[in-house]
Amino acid sequence: MKRDVTTTVLGAATLLSLVVALGLGLSAPLDVNQGSLVRLMFVHVPAAWLSYLAYIGTGVFGLLYLIQRRRHWDRLAMASGEIGLLFTVATIVGGMLWAKPTWGTYWVWDARLTTTALSLVVYGGYLLIRSLIDDPERRARVSAVVGIVGTLYVPVNYMAVEWWRGVHQTQTLKLLGKVQFGAAPVYGWVLLIATLAFTLLYFYLLRVRAILAAREEAREERDLTGAAAPAEVARG
Repeated sequence: MKRDVTTTVLGAATLLSLVVALGLGLSAPLDVNQGSLVRLMFVHVPAAWLSYLAYIGTGVFGLLYLIQRRRHWDRLAMASGEIGLLFTVATIVGGMLWAKPTWGTYWVWDARLTTTALSLVVYGGYLLIRSLIDDPERRARVSAVVGIVGTLYVPVNYMAVEWWRGVHQTQTLKLLGKVQFGAAPVYGWVLLIATLAFTLLYFYLLRVRAILAAREEAREERDLTGAAAPAEVARG
């Protein structure tokens, strides 16, 4: 079997960047008010970013499938949806661990938290739909439409703290209007490196999952071909 050099290099770069981010995060100074709790930011914020990136990827890859009808794009869309769902769960768990000592409770039905929870329903439904449709082409078409519509979650969730003010703090990084970083400058570089590390992690997981999906698809097609051959012989 030919060695996949790209995946190996990408995996090594991802691991190295995560180790660097971990070291910087653990050595970052304690916050005056939150103490060591502030270090959760270096996981929570990048995880939220990765979920956004993955959901956008699901929509973009789905759109590319509808334009080009290449199964490669459908596999990437599926892989990206799975990654987005995984890191949305990580975002919620990290947020709950942060919320308990700061808000006094693990969960409130704040606009940001509520829309984040709804994304689990949307993309869980996306993956459920994929599992219920047997025909590969129809499954890809339907999933692409759901993935494109589901991408609307990203701007709604990002702007939720501005449109519906609640207990959740405003964006750590404000992108609309004047770009502003909401955390103390001393944490800026650490958060940037952690976010870049998680971005590399997304592309690594995306590549690995898409390769596995291609192998699963090839095996399914071989099984179908093998099952069809005896039927043809019997009719003959």
